[in-house]
Parts: sequence; structure tokens; C-alpha cells
Amino acid sequence: MHLYEGLVSRKENIALVGLGYVGMPIAVSFAEKVNVIGFDTNRHKIDLYKKGFDPTNEVGDEVIKETSVDFTADEERLKEAKFIIVAVPTPINQDKTPDLSPVEGATRMVGRNLTKGAVVVYESTVYPGVTEDICIPLLEEESGLTCGVDFKVGYSPERINPGDKVHRLENIIKIVSGMDEESLELIAKVYELVIEVGVHRASSIKVAEAAKVVENSQRDINIAFMNELAMAFDRMGINTMEVVEAMNTKWNSLGFTPGLVGGHCIGVDPYYFVYEAEKLGYHSQIVLAGRRINDGMGDFITDAIIKKLVLAGKKVRDARVGVFGLTFKENTPDIRNTKVTDIINGLRTYGIEPIVTDPVADIEEAAKEYNIQMVSPEKIENLDCIVLAVTHDEYKKMVFTDFEKYFADIENNEKVFVDVKSMLNQQEVEEKGYLYWSL
Repeated sequence: MHLYEGLVSRKENIALVGLGYVGMPIAVSFAEKVNVIGFDTNRHKIDLYKKGFDPTNEVGDEVIKETSVDFTADEERLKEAKFIIVAVPTPINQDKTPDLSPVEGATRMVGRNLTKGAVVVYESTVYPGVTEDICIPLLEEESGLTCGVDFKVGYSPERINPGDKVHRLENIIKIVSGMDEESLELIAKVYELVIEVGVHRASSIKVAEAAKVVENSQRDINIAFMNELAMAFDRMGINTMEVVEAMNTKWNSLGFTPGLVGGHCIGVDPYYFVYEAEKLGYHSQIVLAGRRINDGMGDFITDAIIKKLVLAGKKVRDARVGVFGLTFKENTPDIRNTKVTDIINGLRTYGIEPIVTDPVADIEEAAKEYNIQMVSPEKIENLDCIVLAVTHDEYKKMVFTDFEKYFADIENNEKVFVDVKSMLNQQEVEEKGYLYWSL
């Protein structure tokens, strides 16, 4: 445990590789206890952190200004660290197979700067076996060192929920694992410095890897079930949320609701599980079925919008549609794998160029990643249809009359309001003559 003692006495350093929505909060938390080097290849992001700005909005500008994290884009600074945490994204390819290039690239970089006695811990979501079968050989290849002799490896899956100010790093139990008993205990003790509710010691790295992908797969399946119900109830003329409200009066109801499932975890992790299972000869049935349902919700919502526009007597390709909300979930600027783009692209196939706004998403990132030119709400007018896609807190403060000013000066029965997450009161909207639809 000499390394642990060196860390708490600030004679040794922890390094965080990847300072996004996951890595940055970890770096900030550890910096309250130990010396932390925060590394990211994105020099613009590093410059923002150094100036005291938090582009992720996870901890806020004031915290960034006060933190002692040593932010850098110089990979050679990793040589100064003996405990290295890798928290880079693990997306999927176009064909839904795992894209391990970010974690492989980060691993090679860590390997180039690895020193004897170091411990490398992966937080990136991967399928069981990646850490030991892919990452360790790369670390050995790049460093010339031998795993288990010159350095140790562990895995501790990230569980941060972006935009959630209640369930934070400190109060979510952390799964930890190591390649042997010694590394497991060291990794557990290090994380216990910042995890107030404690850690769960997994018996192996593969168990910890599996736990991460299946906990999100479980959530994905439950949402898929609600989405399937929503599609069926839509045909039955039943309000899904009224059914959910009634169902939730029972003590063992799980409380899930229908919606778009995107982001870097729930919309991605199940494919990691499916990929590895199929490599070993098992074809997923439930997990893959859930993914198909959730991936198709954008098209389902698009079809609903078009039907309502037709009922409103609109020439579809000339309709002015405003989409409020672009991020993959509420109250986070993260637009990675957002499924709102499925709605936007679906509308484009009908000749509609939606007018998109979002109070927290980055305008430049939206243009770069999705070719979406966002506008401020002040510039939105003369709409035939509003699609409330993401219920940010800013929107929750609004009442229906706040949205009415964005519509064109036409009869109310020619106006459409699509309330994806059922934020507004359907009866109130319909009593004013609007055509209303919710998932």
C-alpha cells in the first residue's frame, strides 16, 4: 500500500485521462484529497478549464475556478502519475458494433508514458474481456513493461448520471475490481477517498465490466417496454401517461416512462453486450429487441407529427416546425447520440427544415456534429407546430401560454403541439383548440 500512502501524502499523483462528463467530476473530487493531473487531448477544452469555465456544466464554473486539478494537454505529464484513470468515451460504429478506438488510443498513449509501479484503472464502458484481452497487451507493447510485475491494472465502471444533481459521484456506490487481490485493495482504498457511500469489490475485472453493460441494458429494456406500450396505446386512443400514473399506484411498479433513448450509456452499452455475446455464439433476443424498439422511436414520433400536420390542413413540406430541445436528456449540454436528431432528420425527409432551439446545448457543436443551425427562442415565430422534445428545467417553468407566442397568427385548430414527454396538460391544450399529441 505504499502507493496509497504516497497519494494521500501528496508525494504521488493521480492522472485522469479524458476530462468529459465523466472524467472531469472525478478529477475534481480526487483533487480535494490528492494531487491530480487532468489530461485531455482537446486543447480547447483544457483552455476553458484553465480559465475557470465548465463546458460540461457538471460541477459549474465556480468549482472549476477553485479546483487544484492541474489541467494539461501534454501527454508526457502522465509520466508524473502512478495512479492513472482512463475515462474516455466508448461509442459504437455505424453498424452498431463497439468502437474501441478512443480507449485503444488512450491506452497506447498511457503505455508510452507508463512508469514502473503504476496502476491503470479503466472507467470506460466496455464488454467483458476488453481490459485484459485488449488494453493490457497494448500497455505492455507501448511501455515495454510487464503487467503484474511492473504495473497493475483494474476496472471501475463510471456511474455518473450527467445532469443529475442528486445522484452524484460521491453518493453512488462504486464498483471496483483489480487483476489480483493486491491491486483490488489498493484501487478500493483510493476510490474510498471520494466515494462517501463506499465501494463494491467485484470478484474479477470481467464481472465489473459485465455489471456496467447490463445495468444500462436493464434500463434500456424497461424503457423499450414502455415505448412499446406507448405505440400500442396510441392506436387505442389511450393516454399512455395516464396509464403509467395509474399503474404507479402499486408498490412494485418500476416507474419507467416512454421516451427517446440516446446518450453515451443506455443507447450504446447494450450493443457492447450483444456484440460479445454473439461472438461467443449467443444471439441476444430481449436486449436486441429492446434496442430496436428504442432506436425506432424517432421515426414513430416523426410519423405522429406528420399525421397531425395533415389533420391541421397543412401542406406538409411548407410547414414551419419548431423543435425545442436537442440534448440527449434534460439539463445537460451533452448532444452525443441524441435521438432528437432522428426526429429532425425524419422531418427533413418530408421537406421540412425544423427550427431548433435548446437553452443548454452548444450551438457550434450542434452545427459541427449534426449540421443543425440552432437559433435563440427570440428568433422563433410563425410556427405551425411545436415539438417539445426535451423537458429542460427552463421549459418546465413555462406554461402553455408561454409557448403560444411562437405560433403563427392562424386559427388554433391549425396549430399542432407535440409534447414528447407529456409535460403539459393535454386537456388545457385541447380546450384551446390545438391539435395535441404526446408519447
